[in-house]
Amino acid sequence: MRVIGGTARGRRLASFAGRNIRPTPDRVREALFNILYSRCGALSGCKVLDLFAGSGALGIEALSRGADHAWFADSSRESVGILRENLERCGFSAKATVVIRDILGALPMVAGAGPFDVIFADPPYSSDHAAKLLNEIDRHRLLGSAGVLCLETAVSDPAPSQTGTLALFDQRRYGSTMIHFYHLHSEEQA
Repeated sequence: MRVIGGTARGRRLASFAGRNIRPTPDRVREALFNILYSRCGALSGCKVLDLFAGSGALGIEALSRGADHAWFADSSRESVGILRENLERCGFSAKATVVIRDILGALPMVAGAGPFDVIFADPPYSSDHAAKLLNEIDRHRLLGSAGVLCLETAVSDPAPSQTGTLALFDQRRYGSTMIHFYHLHSEEQA
């Protein structure tokens, strides 16, 4: 696993032994950031939130591409250890805030730093996290007015088309992975 683009391009990232953790593959990350670029332009000056961060590959990729600061949340101490190692390897420790807590408990803690321009959420596959997570993100008003939320799920996992003010505007399939893109819905868009 490596950083695909930006200032840390080519840097190798530490990853997990075994199959309990499923990092977003390089090709999916590259496609995801191409879609973000076409939608949002450069990430310069953006605030990013990486939920279920694991190794931190998505948030680190955003920092490498110019994001000002990234907040990472994960409940696993092992994940956070690898995440911190990766931030250090890429020279981004000063541009990162790491929260060790279950994700729903972490959202109120990061709410004061929001709203965020980009939110990455990669909950465990085959779980019921998606709808609950989107409801809480909406409730805490974490997504900025021009922001994009990228939800990664298994192809077979359901993802709502709308939750509160969050509306699905695109989704892409990459093998067994599905990326769902949300933005803030307004009455003018209806």
